[in-house]
Amino acid sequence: MTERVYQAGGRLPDCRFVVKTGRPAAGGLLLAGAAWVARAVWEVRLALAGEPASGPPDQGGGEHRPLNSLENSYHLVTSIGGGAVVLCALLYLSWLARVRDNARALSGEEPRYAGIWLYLGWVVPFVNLWFPRGIVADAFRRTAPGRRLPVSVDVWWGLWLVGMLSGVGLLYEDSTDEIIARAYTEVWPLLASDAAVVGAAVAGALAVRTVTAVQTERIRAVQRASTTPAGAPLATWPRAAGRRSGGVPDGPRD
Repeated sequence: MTERVYQAGGRLPDCRFVVKTGRPAAGGLLLAGAAWVARAVWEVRLALAGEPASGPPDQGGGEHRPLNSLENSYHLVTSIGGGAVVLCALLYLSWLARVRDNARALSGEEPRYAGIWLYLGWVVPFVNLWFPRGIVADAFRRTAPGRRLPVSVDVWWGLWLVGMLSGVGLLYEDSTDEIIARAYTEVWPLLASDAAVVGAAVAGALAVRTVTAVQTERIRAVQRASTTPAGAPLATWPRAAGRRSGGVPDGPRD
């Protein structure tokens, strides 16, 4: 496949670009995870402080009481966390687009998912339950045919779904004042959702690093093959990639 794509005149991808997008994407995921750790800390503080005698911030009927200092600081923490998530999303999508394009160049085949699903796949109901993971898995398998999908990809996606579907994770529907009221009365579901989001962020960062390392090694293998004189022996790529990048061992596809 490597020789066929190169001889067909396809432009070889540059491994520097996937590394340059992969590092910020992993960092963005860890930043978002840290923001959710801060949320959890403030929710514990709210639970320990207890609900004021004046009741929850949202009094019902459009009435809101003045917030105390702890509640005000929780609003600030959630706002900063929202900014971290936006930054994380931009960095991650930039990396994913690069990995997808590289996989197409390396395999000589069109991706399974159209480019529009890089963005709509996260928000369109039902398909957002599997399309984002599918885009990552498709890019990995086209980059490394026959290699087992990294476990971190499935862990990331499973925890992401828990956080998303819990109603208090990254795509929560409750307002900040409603979450404050829940922290006063039922903090454990909030903390469980926060833990899922933090776990998804860490696993996602590991998945980005693993996929980036495997694709980088594949690109370098293609570049070496394109400059090796005819008749010279070539090391088989999967074995070299597993040894040099610390990637997952060879195995059947999922």
